[in-house]
Amino acid sequence: MATNAAPAAGEKKKFEWLVVIPDFPGAQQKRLDVRPEHFANLRPFRESGVYQMGGAILNEVPTSADPSTFSFAGSTIVMLASSREEIKEVLRQDVYGKSGVWDVENAQMWPLLCAFRTLKE
Repeated sequence: MATNAAPAAGEKKKFEWLVVIPDFPGAQQKRLDVRPEHFANLRPFRESGVYQMGGAILNEVPTSADPSTFSFAGSTIVMLASSREEIKEVLRQDVYGKSGVWDVENAQMWPLLCAFRTLKE
């Protein structure tokens, strides 16, 4: 879903993107170490609407709610951006990007036309 608001002068129109970011091999402990900082830094992106949804991709269904037992493969985000370059810059600035958890250069990004959303509280 593209945004309804017209872009400001000099800005490109923002569009929704499905972004899949793989973790580097062996990044499990680093991910767990910086995870609290990652979550703390999501707030401005969520509040501004840049991040529409996101979460971890797992290699298998978890057997508990303890993140230290998860088999992380990477992350997925639905975000508003004007280009792949803009997305990569946002990802590089995230603690997961800076600390070597995310393999930002191999992130996959597709413009997304969402047909439906089911929101639950």
